[in-house]
Amino acid sequence: MRLVQLLTLVGATVGAGLMAGLFAAFAYAVMPALRGADDRTFVDAMQRINVSIVNGWFLLAFLGTPVLAALAAVLAWRGTALPWIVAGLALYLVMFAVTVAVNVPLNDALAAAGTADLAAARERFESAWVTWNVVRTLASTAGFGALCWALVLAGRATG
Repeated sequence: MRLVQLLTLVGATVGAGLMAGLFAAFAYAVMPALRGADDRTFVDAMQRINVSIVNGWFLLAFLGTPVLAALAAVLAWRGTALPWIVAGLALYLVMFAVTVAVNVPLNDALAAAGTADLAAARERFESAWVTWNVVRTLASTAGFGALCWALVLAGRATG
């Protein structure tokens, strides 16, 4: 049972780290690079990214991480790592909510804009998307940190 608990926590932590890294890469590399692009290039790049990112690997990490974190919390019931697992899950769910409530609708609106009035489509998209991406980056990174600390505590409990 202890091995299952640790493996579940490791899986949740890896998934949270992958998601935090993805959003951080957009915050410090992708979006700053696209900031200097013309409207056609920006809209085309973001439309292509938003289509290609919805794949099995992304969905496995994005949807699997909260499931594994919830299972890790159940398996760690009354353990010293439990508060950190719950904190990690809660922060991950903040990122999840921001993604579903803000970033995905912005992506969908940009996709619906097609190629007509690219400047207006970009104007409605870029600033809001970048701002909320920073929010989800911070939430997912903090959640990843909490799960890392939970792993430390779980490791101490087994040692």
